[in-house]
Amino acid sequence: MNIIEITALSKVFTTHDIETHALMNIDMRIEKGDYLSISGPSGSGKSTLLSILGLLDRPTSGSYKLEGLEVEKRSLTELAHIRNEKIGFVFQQFNLIDEQNVFDNVALPLLYGKTRMSTAQIKQRVLECINMVGLENRAYHRPNQLSGGQQQRVAVARALVRNPAILLVDEPTGNLDSKNGDQIMALLEKLNAQGTTIAMVTHDPRYADFAARKIELLDGCIKNGAEISRLKESA
Repeated sequence: MNIIEITALSKVFTTHDIETHALMNIDMRIEKGDYLSISGPSGSGKSTLLSILGLLDRPTSGSYKLEGLEVEKRSLTELAHIRNEKIGFVFQQFNLIDEQNVFDNVALPLLYGKTRMSTAQIKQRVLECINMVGLENRAYHRPNQLSGGQQQRVAVARALVRNPAILLVDEPTGNLDSKNGDQIMALLEKLNAQGTTIAMVTHDPRYADFAARKIELLDGCIKNGAEISRLKESA
């Protein structure tokens, strides 16, 4: 089943009569359970592509289907609802609320969805996600009481709490040292093995290799028009 299906997608930015072609004629499929990395040099279009995948920006042309739903022509209100229901985000910046504890940070997306949940249901789901990222003993700590790696784990739990169709991850190790970065990548790999669909932008070739599928962007195009697949070792 295709979670995301993109066909002939392009994005052009126009400023002062100057056109910048950020993405050109991108074709891409992400299936349920995939782990895809998107890499490339600065200015290659990685961030633009992730913004479009996350419904934060619109393509100039082309087709984008999310779970079979054509989204490129939906209203901003509709996009906000779709984004909240179907997409989880993990950013380089943790974007946690310092005044709230881990539990309340993770619970936040559940307060804005169309589907209302009881207090007991919210508590159960939030604690499930906190346990998934190994922070069950930190549920009532505040972000400033946690390490950088722990804060990123909280951000992952928050992204998972609505059980999204896909997890979009933007440079998740950018603010971490190598030890904490490796731990976050191991966590993502574990979540993918448990069924989470992931698309990750990274500039680090070592971390791109964690993904089962890779695309490399160059000047707004998929490099050589090809995708690189990594064969996972069998158990």
